[in-house]
Amino acid sequence: MQTVVLYTSPTCGYCQMAKRLLTAKGVSYQEIDVAGDPGKRAEMMQRSNGGRTVPQIFIGDTHVGGFDDMNALERAGKLDALLAA
Repeated sequence: MQTVVLYTSPTCGYCQMAKRLLTAKGVSYQEIDVAGDPGKRAEMMQRSNGGRTVPQIFIGDTHVGGFDDMNALERAGKLDALLAA
């Protein structure tokens, strides 16, 4: 199982949906709150090639994008393969 990292903020509805989807699939993840930490936000933006919005989701070394991107992978039947790779 790949390592999953979510950059989030506490008031983000899309972050909550991403966490719910991963939890429903039984996937553990590391959550990094960028709300009050400029260093973590800068790290997120660097890793995501300038992504400023949360969530920013990484599965292994793959930058998935945000919740909509991860959900599109799920609907296309590709998320499980990415998680298992």
